Amino acid sequence: MSQKEKRAHNRQPEELRPVKIIPDYLDYADGSALIEMGKTKVLVAATIEEKVPPFLKGSGAGWITAEYAMLPCSTESRTPRERTQGRISGRSLEIQRLIGRALRAAVDLKGLGERQIILDCDVIQADGGTRTASVTAGCVALALALKKLLDEKVITELPLTHLVAGVSVGLVNGEYFLDLDYAEDSQAEVDMNVVQTDRGHLVEVQATGEKRPYSRKELLSLLRLADEGLERIFEVQRSVLKKKSLLFMAYDK
Repeated sequence: MSQKEKRAHNRQPEELRPVKIIPDYLDYADGSALIEMGKTKVLVAATIEEKVPPFLKGSGAGWITAEYAMLPCSTESRTPRERTQGRISGRSLEIQRLIGRALRAAVDLKGLGERQIILDCDVIQADGGTRTASVTAGCVALALALKKLLDEKVITELPLTHLVAGVSVGLVNGEYFLDLDYAEDSQAEVDMNVVQTDRGHLVEVQATGEKRPYSRKELLSLLRLADEGLERIFEVQRSVLKKKSLLFMAYDK
């Protein structure tokens, strides 16, 4: 892709793909959300369990964890189900740990009590940015599950302390691009995933010089671009949650 070539959807370098989040997508999950970012689609379902991992028993604190998988026809060539391979790939393990860390940053785990919430993140269609989309939709699904606990008077206060979202940025042929699709990601000189709270606090930064080392100045420019994109994503999250009368319960943004 040359600098003169247009991005997909005729996007400007600092423009997100169209973002849509559909809450309560599943009837039987404790909370769920489908996110669409361009062609990338991820479905996240939350399940509440009245138990915690052994290392938290007696602590009074809860836990949030995640599982991540790509469905077989989410890519152009069929992706085999990992359970048929007998093990989880290193990539999937890394991503689900990232999602878990990100979502734990959004919640007061003591306020959750000794219970666990599992977020199942299934990639329906992949066109770049599936891990960051999983975090963004996961936060909405998690918030809805927490609201269910509050509505059922299992907890007395909503333990949601932040919103958390993620976005990718990169350097492609010398240009700073926000929200890379697969074609851009595969050509990026520098590729970065940024996860942060809506208070501007970073949770995770994964930055890789794919084709060359990068400077601190470039790193800071990428972080600023990610910050701009994340604020727009937070606006989408807030809009969805306000319609569920949820965000007002957590805090007045």
